[in-house]
Amino acid sequence: MTPGRYTRTAIALHWLMALLIFSAFPLGVYMHDLPLSPTKLQLFSYHKWLGITILLAAAARLAWRITHPAPAMVDMPRWQRIAAHGIHHLLYVLLFAIPLSGWLMSSAKGFQTVWFGVLPLPDLVGKNKELGDLLTELHQSLNFGLLLLVGAHIAGALKHHFVERDDTLRRMTFRYKR
Repeated sequence: MTPGRYTRTAIALHWLMALLIFSAFPLGVYMHDLPLSPTKLQLFSYHKWLGITILLAAAARLAWRITHPAPAMVDMPRWQRIAAHGIHHLLYVLLFAIPLSGWLMSSAKGFQTVWFGVLPLPDLVGKNKELGDLLTELHQSLNFGLLLLVGAHIAGALKHHFVERDDTLRRMTFRYKR
């Protein structure tokens, strides 16, 4: 079976999400242990901007995926197909859960999220230190879970490209030609 390619919109959303994640994650790790300063507060704002943008892009991506199903997968053993579907589903869950947990954490810690410094978003919960601390742990754990899943996703794509030599990776690029 020769699987088709993804739509240009699906490809653009995929790579936009990758860019946003590969910006937000290291920024979050970097800023975490900085001493309190105007720079740290500005980096937290950037991180929140990225998080809300990821949440909106994930919603757009899910809407696109629901209305434009993915092309058939290349032939592979059943266990790999199940693993690939499982990883994709978990990635979608985390693309919503992580930004929401960050927004909830900010709200619980008493710091309003203001998207791009212009659009104040409502607090999702009232100020509560214990809840804020719990949500901090959740947010961090979900992010490291995402790191593992993204690593597995990339490893699978590279395996298909370099070992199986099939079109799995190529069909998620703009220059794919059969």
